[in-house]
Amino acid sequence: MLRQVNLRADMVRQGTYGRKVVRPMTPRFITIHSTQNYSAGARQHSLALKNGALRSAKTRFGNRIGFLIWHFTVDQGVAIQHMPITEQGEHADFGGPGNRLSIGIEMCENRGSNLSATIERTAKLTAVLMKRNQIPLKNVVPHYHWPRRGKHPPNKNCPHFLMDHGRPGTKWRAFLGKVNYYYQQLN
Repeated sequence: MLRQVNLRADMVRQGTYGRKVVRPMTPRFITIHSTQNYSAGARQHSLALKNGALRSAKTRFGNRIGFLIWHFTVDQGVAIQHMPITEQGEHADFGGPGNRLSIGIEMCENRGSNLSATIERTAKLTAVLMKRNQIPLKNVVPHYHWPRRGKHPPNKNCPHFLMDHGRPGTKWRAFLGKVNYYYQQLN
């Protein structure tokens, strides 16, 4: 199944940008996001992470290092890994359990791409990560799951194309069904 995911490593160099501070992590969750960037696929996001182009404002409740970083970006043709899953990212909830305990996966939705192929590739990658890290399906969550202190609303409508009226519902459950299907194939 990993061959079908077409996983490539393109790591942000340790000591730079999103990895300038390395914080160890034993993952207990997988957080699913959407980039909401309609002009870039996985390779462009990888370049942006490596060049420090994805900054985040440091506020009282904000990002701890000033840069965004997550573990994987997925598009219709490839999944790219940006950092080890044994390190905390900055992708979910400003230093809360979403960042401290979860693997972050961003799904691309650039114009002209095949979103259903991206979702399938993400479901397969998620199943592989669940198996390798003994993460149960109930711990595969949307970004929405992690409230962000100091933001209104606190729960982000993300991944927006898998939410129903801004919240997990039928579409999210269908995605989890795909993940579980691929997970069962691995067993």
